[in-house]
Amino acid sequence: MPQPFQTISFVASAVPEAQEAREELVRLYGDASFYEADVIVVLGGDGFMLQTLHATMNSGQSVYGMNRGSVGFLMNEYRTTDLIERIAASVENKFHPLRMITEDSEGILRSALAINEVSLFRQSYQAAKLRVEVDGTVRLEELICDGLMVATPVGSTAYNLSAHGPILPLESRLLAMTPVSAFRPRRWRGALLPETAVVDIQILEPGKRPVNAVADHTEVKSVLKVRIEQSRETTARILSDPNRSWSDRILAEQFAT
Repeated sequence: MPQPFQTISFVASAVPEAQEAREELVRLYGDASFYEADVIVVLGGDGFMLQTLHATMNSGQSVYGMNRGSVGFLMNEYRTTDLIERIAASVENKFHPLRMITEDSEGILRSALAINEVSLFRQSYQAAKLRVEVDGTVRLEELICDGLMVATPVGSTAYNLSAHGPILPLESRLLAMTPVSAFRPRRWRGALLPETAVVDIQILEPGKRPVNAVADHTEVKSVLKVRIEQSRETTARILSDPNRSWSDRILAEQFAT
């Protein structure tokens, strides 16, 4: 279905290639206010795309990226010609981020959203010791590891893949729970969870084994408890060229050599 839109706003990362591309595109197509535009065109890499998706969640705006960064997994091919037609013909993907709720030793609760993953990491030379509960049932009484993450299908090809977690198709309605250097249980390699799962993680021996929690680029230090669940009331929208859809990209990653 063609994407209806009237106005475009161009945003670019700080790298010279992205800034130069923005100047050229603004000259060719004009530039609306970021907060009033129907479509935000992002010029940069995956990190800048994530920042823009966070800024546009629940705004109703769609985000169309063109790669002026390094990896560019979330981006479309950079080209200055036929941009209006490309956006109109693009495919919209809607998805819900994860919500991370942390509690520290003073009982202070903090909340942050994650498009890619929520991760827990050891803060010192001591391995983390965690108790993992899924939907009210303890699944791991004690996990000793360097870290643990819960990744969305969008984020499954990012840090999750580097930690040998599974690649998830966007249509899978699953989350990947992946350990980082699990020591005990030594053979545990992670789990696939339904997207509706509520994960509660308790940090054991927090004084001796402090743990930080991270939702995308938001970090909370020295947490005692972390809850991870899908934020159903929050929606991000990203546009992809029909010949390079996110589903196609994820499928290609599974056969990469």
